Parts: sequence; structure tokens; C-alpha cells
Amino acid sequence: MKGTQRFMDGAREMITMLDGIGIDVGSTHISLFTAIRAVVVTAIVVVMARIISRITRRFIRRIATLDPTQQLLAEKLVSAAIWIFAILTGIDVLGISFTALTVFSGAFGLAIGFGLQKTFGNMIAGLILLMDRSIKPGDVIAVQGGHGNSIGQVKKIGLRAVLLTTADNRQYLIPNEILMTSQVENWSHSSRDVAIAIPIRITYESDIALAEKLLLQAAQSAPRVLADPPPGVLLKDFGDKAIEMQVSVWINDPEAGIANVRSQVLKAAWQLFQDHGVELPLPQTDVHLIGSDGLDRLIAAIAARGG
Repeated sequence: MKGTQRFMDGAREMITMLDGIGIDVGSTHISLFTAIRAVVVTAIVVVMARIISRITRRFIRRIATLDPTQQLLAEKLVSAAIWIFAILTGIDVLGISFTALTVFSGAFGLAIGFGLQKTFGNMIAGLILLMDRSIKPGDVIAVQGGHGNSIGQVKKIGLRAVLLTTADNRQYLIPNEILMTSQVENWSHSSRDVAIAIPIRITYESDIALAEKLLLQAAQSAPRVLADPPPGVLLKDFGDKAIEMQVSVWINDPEAGIANVRSQVLKAAWQLFQDHGVELPLPQTDVHLIGSDGLDRLIAAIAARGG
């Protein structure tokens, strides 16, 4: 008992000494003890909030009735609630006046309106994406950008941005607001089967039936092309210089890219065309030469029109 009493007395003397070291700002006394207490309380609040958030995330992920998107949304909402409660608890423990917080919140709201408008807009857009489930982790999407389409798999939906990983392992952070305001193609929203159209042209001297057979064979030789739905070949048009055809194939792993499938089909078609005599059109220009008699008649016709 005496040891405990001595410890308490020593603690009071230490607190009194630390509280005596400080400055007065108006009616508020800011001391070294106040600063140390604020640091300790803040550290405890942050650590406890992180621990509780981690435990809550593990609990939510064990709920089998929720799909990954619903789990992610629940994690974000619960985590936000935990942090708000932790901050309010810390404010209450530190004895900070809510009147001062009212002034601070007004200034903070003004800062949000001007400087953090985009940030909070992205946060709201992220919550909307998670709630309407139009884009989910694992989906393959194409986002229209300044340099064409960015095609990749959604790895993570954050409150500020979506992490998109392309087939060449490039990672893009696309702000949520862009996904809300731009046209987005979701290739795996309802099904992972994606069709790829591969145009090809042959000369008019080639056998169309043979070309169709060889194109089907080339499509079936690509490892990622599905047997069901089967590949197909269409005769699109009789062009000015060539017969225009199109090979349609289906894949179920669009996250692996589509350019490599096009390349495999076209290389196989090239080899088969070479082996069976199907010709591809070459760029050519027809030049008609006019003899001296023809040139004289042309000059006379032009002169007659002018006269």
C-alpha cells in the first residue's frame, strides 16, 4: 500500500511539473502534459481503430451469404463508422470543446468545397459503384481515355480509385469519378465469354469456300479459342480491290488480352493460305497511258468545251 501511495504521489508531482511547463493562449493553457496526453490518446485511438477494423474485416469476409462486392462495401462502411466513433471518443477524452470544433468544421467544409472537391467526389462515386455492383473486382473492363481504351481486369475498388491491371501487367489507377461519367465496357458483367472479330481480305481470284474452310481451321488452332460457341466466318463485302471476310471467335479469359488471339489466328491463316494458294490482295495502282492520237483528241475536247 505504501509503495502504491508513493507511486501515486510521484505521478501527481510529475503531472504538476509537466503541466507547469507551457503557454497560455487566451483562456486556454497549453502545457507539456497536455501535449503528451494528446499524443498518447491519439496513438491509442489509432491503434484500437485499426485493430477493430481488421477484426471486423475478417468477420465480414467469413459471411458466405455476401458476394465479394457486398463484402467490400460492408468493409468500407463499417471501417468508416469505426473511425468516426474513434475520433469522437478521442475528442471526448481530450476534453476538446465542440464549440471550437464547430468553427473548425466550418473551415474544413470550406476547404472541402474548394480544394478537396474531386477527392470527395471520387469517394462518393466509389461507394455508388460498390452499391450498384455495375463494376466488381475481377471484372474485365474497357475504359475510354485520351489515348484509346484501357482494357484490363479490376483488381481493387478503393474509395478514391479503381486499380486496373492490363494483359501486359501494367497497372492503372482510374479515379472513380471517370468510371461514373465515361462510357465503360464491362466484358464480364453477366458472362465471361467475349467475341473477337478478326477482319481479313482475299483476292477475287481466290476460292471463297476454301478460304472459309482454312479460316475456320486457323481459328480452331488457337489455344484460347472456345469450341462452344464455335468460330464462324462471314463474307462481309465485295470491296473495290478485295473480298472482305471476318473471322469471329470466342474466349472466356479476356483478362489475358485479345491481341495475342488475333495474332495466333492471323499467323495460322497466313500459313494455310500459303500452303493452299489463297492469295491476299497487294496494294496496287492502275495507270492508263494515252498515246499521241488520244492525247490530241483529249486536248481538242478540252478546247471545244472551253470555246
